[in-house]
Amino acid sequence: MKVLFVMGTSAGGVGAHVRGLVRLLAQEGHRVVVACPREVADRFALADHAAVVELEVTDRPHPVRDTAAVRTLAGPVRGADVVHAHGLRAGALAVLAASRTGVPVVTTLHNAAPTARLTAAVYAALERVVARGSALVLGVSADLVERMRRLGARRTGLAVVPAPPFEPARRDRYAVHAELGLDSRTCLGVVVARLAPQKGLHRLLDAHRELTDLDLVTVVAGDGPQRAELQRRIDVEHLPVRLLGRRDDVPDLLAAADVVVSSALWEGQPVGLQEALHAGAAIVATDAGGTAAVVGDAAVLVPVDDATSLSRAVRDVVTHGGVRDDLRSKAVERAAQLPSEADALTAALEAYREVGAG
Repeated sequence: MKVLFVMGTSAGGVGAHVRGLVRLLAQEGHRVVVACPREVADRFALADHAAVVELEVTDRPHPVRDTAAVRTLAGPVRGADVVHAHGLRAGALAVLAASRTGVPVVTTLHNAAPTARLTAAVYAALERVVARGSALVLGVSADLVERMRRLGARRTGLAVVPAPPFEPARRDRYAVHAELGLDSRTCLGVVVARLAPQKGLHRLLDAHRELTDLDLVTVVAGDGPQRAELQRRIDVEHLPVRLLGRRDDVPDLLAAADVVVSSALWEGQPVGLQEALHAGAAIVATDAGGTAAVVGDAAVLVPVDDATSLSRAVRDVVTHGGVRDDLRSKAVERAAQLPSEADALTAALEAYREVGAG
């Protein structure tokens, strides 16, 4: 079977998910082509397992560039048995490119569409294109699936998005504290997130205004467009939060954490929290999107966009060893139930068969 993947810009979870599927499909003997921006292909080493077609897909819709992208996709689509697009914009481009070919398009939606006033109408139109033109729409959370159903999708389902293969920590808690310049008795909070509005990091900072009496420092591993404004708040308000930027030692940070926090306003199947479960971490998270479906009972869930509830939950975990130990035990149990890359491959092949490919 020949599978064409289509994706836009990605710095994290989507790219890692596609990389895993591409690698496993190639190992199973399938022919794989990936159409994506060159920097994405390079970042995730996609050429190691697939032919790569350079596709210009920017962060925002652009009529001229998007028309050119549809033309670029026309040839690869005609040679495919199935097209698997990842993301709303990629899905819309794939649907338009495949509209008269008879090649089925499977679209996996990893995020909710933006709701900002200036772009909401454009993305609503893209949603309709994807819902009505895809042979199957998969969503990483139940709310995305339900929205596609309401918009007229013929077939829908939940996507299977595993965390990357778990890497054990290479350093212990004391080494991590020393590298961060922290006393060994200082409690460590860890956030793994892109510094973007969806992650609700201003609510994280709001919560920490109520936690300054604790010997607690929270570090954020990740980068993104909100870094400068978040750093300004941290500096002005003297908050015990550090922005570390991108890190290659996330397993060490998670294993050393007294609490792992997610303040997200929306999530699909958060890879960072899956990694935290594998690390046996005590988790506090907002009940956003598909978060509850991922963590089960192995986290303290609080309302979205509620800094007071977030701060109280973090305080409870940090100050009560029994609560922390119970969450860690539940995390290990929950991690054993999470989907693997093999599960994701099986789900993808079933999806392709469902739409008549292979």
